[in-house]
Amino acid sequence: MAKTPESPLEPFKRALAHAARSLAETADLEIVYSGEGPMLSGNRAVLPHPPRDLTPADAARIRGLADQMALRVAHHDPAAHAKTRPLSGAGQPIYDGLEQVRIEAIGANAMGGVKSNLRAVMDHAWARRVFNEAEAMAAPPMAEILSLMVRERLTGEPPPPMARALVDMFRGEVEAKAGADIDRLTDAVDNQKAFARIARTIIRDLEMGDDLSDVPDQPDDSEDGSEEGEPESSDDNDDGDGESQSPQQSAMDEDESARRDAEDADSQAMDSEADPDAEDSDEPPDMGDGEQPARPDASGDNRAITYKVFTTGHDEIVAAEELCDPEELTRLRAYLDQQLASVSNVVSRLANRLQRKLLAQQNRAWTFDLEEGILDTSRLTRVITDPTASLAFKDEEDTEFRDTVVTILIDNSGSMRGRPIMVAAVCADILARTLERCGVKTEILGFTTRAWKGGLSREDWLKAGKPAQPGRLNDLRHIIYKAADAPWRRARRNLGLMMREGLLKENIDGEALMWAHHRLMGRAEARRILLVISDGAPVDDSTLSVNSGHYLERHLREVIGEIEAKSPVQLIAIGIGHDVTRYYKNAVTIVDVEQLAGAMVEQLADLFDEEVRRVTRKNANLLAPPPNTQGPQGSGPRRSTFKEVRRATA
Repeated sequence: MAKTPESPLEPFKRALAHAARSLAETADLEIVYSGEGPMLSGNRAVLPHPPRDLTPADAARIRGLADQMALRVAHHDPAAHAKTRPLSGAGQPIYDGLEQVRIEAIGANAMGGVKSNLRAVMDHAWARRVFNEAEAMAAPPMAEILSLMVRERLTGEPPPPMARALVDMFRGEVEAKAGADIDRLTDAVDNQKAFARIARTIIRDLEMGDDLSDVPDQPDDSEDGSEEGEPESSDDNDDGDGESQSPQQSAMDEDESARRDAEDADSQAMDSEADPDAEDSDEPPDMGDGEQPARPDASGDNRAITYKVFTTGHDEIVAAEELCDPEELTRLRAYLDQQLASVSNVVSRLANRLQRKLLAQQNRAWTFDLEEGILDTSRLTRVITDPTASLAFKDEEDTEFRDTVVTILIDNSGSMRGRPIMVAAVCADILARTLERCGVKTEILGFTTRAWKGGLSREDWLKAGKPAQPGRLNDLRHIIYKAADAPWRRARRNLGLMMREGLLKENIDGEALMWAHHRLMGRAEARRILLVISDGAPVDDSTLSVNSGHYLERHLREVIGEIEAKSPVQLIAIGIGHDVTRYYKNAVTIVDVEQLAGAMVEQLADLFDEEVRRVTRKNANLLAPPPNTQGPQGSGPRRSTFKEVRRATA
């Protein structure tokens, strides 16, 4: 029997596995390839599939991801890192990011090939991002900025081209506040605990954490684990362009699950999340011993407790295409279209009606009584009887239609699976296509968590000794199905990801709303609309089992109140079988998911109608004839032209 020919990629995969084991100094390091990569779970490194046509750039990037994980295995002590990790939400990403830079600097300074591979990963991640100066000034991604500056100091590697402008914006400020302490990091690269103490000092220098005094300094006489640190993914909630995890972030998930087998029942619930070959389920796991399923309690009197996050180290903002192979995305999209063929027809008709309404609003106004232009037929008699009469012409001009962007934020929780998520996906898809025709940019986002019952965040909490009232205790997953600037034809396939088994888990609405709002505030459009689709109150069992039962709901109310009271973003919501009117001022609740298309179209149409009515009321007095003003040749009061109205309202 003839031997099956070997794939051309197999030699590359074997060589990569041997190199990674050698770099990690661990003979049993397992290298697997999956669409869920890159991630490291214990001694299992998951890498993305190499493309069939493997280019040198692709090969260097995948080698770089493998080198990141191998270096982490060789130079990383999660227990030592957790001991000195700051408690502040702003300080944690900086602390984690600096530790990741330290780990990579050890390999880059020792081996030129590793340095080149790590550079390829960094350049690839930043090449797909868009620098937005206004957004950077509003919410500086200090973890990334500081990581790039320290990387430059430790390895001599300048920031990637796409990141240089961002770093240069804040370089002077960072150097003035923490330059001396950043210089000290060079001598502490090989000593994890010394490096961690300096990192905490830098955080204090930058005023990014005021709780560092609560974390005791550790003496250097402890030998074990003193040469490594645990960089938990520096996932600075930076959503500049909504791309997937950065190369630093992608390597962060690994060690938090390294001691997974030593934990209690919590560990078993998370194994399937970290193992891409395990069967993924939409069903929530049972709670551990001594914990109750999280549901809002009746008392909930902890109103004085400020919302906080235990760790952002495992959160991710990821593009839909990064979570799934292209072939599977195509298959899922075909399945979605097949299941909802009848609904698509209904939605298309409603969307066309919205399109006609929007195009009608953008269309024309006539300016009369001009000396040149199109002959005004209503003045035809006067033209014949008095050919010398002026102001007998008219002209057509566009009315003002403000540049607009619409974000559709879809709840991707487990309760949405089945018919609701199918209908939501199709409605969002067809609305995006319709609004694009009308010149309205549309963004489609989704929010869920990476795991049931806490994920790696919960593991960190357990390792830290279960401190009381830890705040949000799960790993966020915010998904970008379609960026506002992406054409609909390129993003259409991404909506099929919502059909993927195991994607839909828990929902933490408040932070998702903040994320979507932050993205909108970074846009340049004059008018910004945020449409939220949800089917229930925010629920995350891990968070609510150790905090107040109303913890997430109260935070959602606070976020909505801030946006509605202070933000220029227009916020509307649609609840599927869930009364969202108690949260949002501008909201509608539908009983049947089949009503979603009509509700979405009506809500958007009402907003645009409201804009037209506002402009009309504003101009009503200007359109009225001025008192004691006669038109030409005693023809009666002269009407103000639209050009005059515009000048008056400018």
